[in-house]
Amino acid sequence: MDMVLAYRGRRVTASDVAFIRSLIAAHPQASRRALSKELCAAWGWTQRNGWPRDMVCRGLMLALHRAGHITLPAVRRTTPNPLAQRPIPPVLAISPGPVRGSLASLGPLEFRSVRRTAEEPRFNALIQSYHYLGYTQPVGEHLKYMVYAGEELVACFAWSSAPRHLGPRDRYLGWSPEARRRNLHLVTINTRFLIPPWVEVRYLASHLLSRMTRRLCRDWNQVYGHPVVWAETFVDPARFRGTCYRAANWRYLGETTGRGKDDRTHRPNRPPKMVWGYPLTPAFREQLAQ
Repeated sequence: MDMVLAYRGRRVTASDVAFIRSLIAAHPQASRRALSKELCAAWGWTQRNGWPRDMVCRGLMLALHRAGHITLPAVRRTTPNPLAQRPIPPVLAISPGPVRGSLASLGPLEFRSVRRTAEEPRFNALIQSYHYLGYTQPVGEHLKYMVYAGEELVACFAWSSAPRHLGPRDRYLGWSPEARRRNLHLVTINTRFLIPPWVEVRYLASHLLSRMTRRLCRDWNQVYGHPVVWAETFVDPARFRGTCYRAANWRYLGETTGRGKDDRTHRPNRPPKMVWGYPLTPAFREQLAQ
């Protein structure tokens, strides 16, 4: 197979390029947006909800255009990107009294899914204010949780779609590249886990992780119509040792290469991270290898 380009899991061959050229020639008055929709229809390239992957398709066509394989029509208009212009959440000035004591003294813990609720802006602001990485807007499927002990906030969780390539995870799961492309939506990554600095309760972090992973598969299925069967996360070894993940029976899988998802130089450009993983269902290997 004469592959010209690989983009977002799709391999583009010379015959694909020839087809795109003929598509452009057959629609000389079409805009880039219209061409991407035509190409999605021709390829049957859709999301799991049935909608065309036209934004990804436009990115692929632009990459081919920049590489000189095709010639796209001129840009007709530039649409502002609301995600790129999203305001940074405000910094919260919270000075509550300390939450201390034993885990049992907290009483019942309530996990609230806050995405697309009135509490989501407060979640974003808490992460921006108290998590060392700050807040970034998740891309793709994602869930956000706030955990309360009575009226006291004790933790925040953010879960997102997993990265496509992650060496330690891929080697551990042993899935093929084709199985990974087909089943990556069954994997989620814990992008943020915050226990606010005023909460000092021993064993709370590992207890919350255990409770969280027991409900994550069900919650994801309710929101997105499919489960997640594997969870993973990054831990910066310069700051943490992953103690709470280990105590919650997560598995240490190895370290990243430090190259990042958009690397083109094959050289480290950031500190490596520890990778931890956790199976959410007993048959996770069979489900991911299908």
